[in-house]
Amino acid sequence: MSYNQPPAQPPFAGSSAARPRWARKRVAIPAALLVFFVGVGVGSSDGGGEQKTGAGSAAPRPTVTVTETADAKPAAAGEAEDAKPASGGDPKAKATVPDFVGMGLQSAQDKAQELGFHALDSHDALGRDRMQVFDRNWKVCSQSAKAGTSASTDTELDFGAVKLEEDCPAEDQKPPTAKDGRMPDFKGKSVNAARGALDSGTSLTVEDATPEDRWILVESNWQVCTQKPAAGVALKGQPVTLTAVKFGETCP
Repeated sequence: MSYNQPPAQPPFAGSSAARPRWARKRVAIPAALLVFFVGVGVGSSDGGGEQKTGAGSAAPRPTVTVTETADAKPAAAGEAEDAKPASGGDPKAKATVPDFVGMGLQSAQDKAQELGFHALDSHDALGRDRMQVFDRNWKVCSQSAKAGTSASTDTELDFGAVKLEEDCPAEDQKPPTAKDGRMPDFKGKSVNAARGALDSGTSLTVEDATPEDRWILVESNWQVCTQKPAAGVALKGQPVTLTAVKFGETCP
C-alpha cells in the first residue's frame, strides 16, 4: 500500500461520471477575505431595514452603553438639598492663625496649608526685593494676619522673611516707590528695588561706586550709594544713574 496517494473520492453527486477536475481542485481563500464575506453575510439587509444573521432570522439590535460623568449626572431626589449649607451657617471655614514668626518659611507654609490656608505669599523683609526661590533657606520675621486670631481660610497670608543667616529687622522695610511722580530716595536700598520703583521705560545706568568697575549682575545684592537725579526731583522721563556697592561694603 502506498501512503503518498490520497484516498479515493466518491463519484460526483448526481452523476455516474467521475468528479470533474474543477470540482476536485482545492481553492485557498485568504482568511481576511473569509472574514469579510462572513461579515457581509451576517450584516446583509432584507431591504426593510432589518438585519439578517441567517435565512429569515433577524439579528439582535446592538446595545449602546452611555457613560455619564459626575458633572453630567443629575442629582437624585434629596441630594441637592443635602449639598446646600445649613440655613444660617457660615459657608466659609475659619481657623485660628498660628504664630509663624521664627519658623522656616517652608515649614510655615506647610503648617498654613494643613489648617486650610492656601492663599500664601512672601516678601523680602529687608526691602531688597529678593525672590524666595528656595523657601527652606528663609525664615519668617512677620506675618500679615495676627497670631491667635480667627480668620477665614480664604484669607491671604503674607510672610515677611529673611535668609537664615540674616537678622530680622525691627519692622518690615518696604521697597521704595515713585507713585507720586518724584524720584525716591534710593540710598541704602537694593539696586533691584530701585529698578522696580521706576517706570519700565526709564533709561537706567548702574555703576560700581568703587574704582574696581565690577559688573553688577545680581542687583538684589547691591545697595545704592548715589543717585542722579536727586531724591524729590520730578520724574519726566529723564535718564537715571546709580552707583552701588555690595551689601556689607561701605559706600566710598
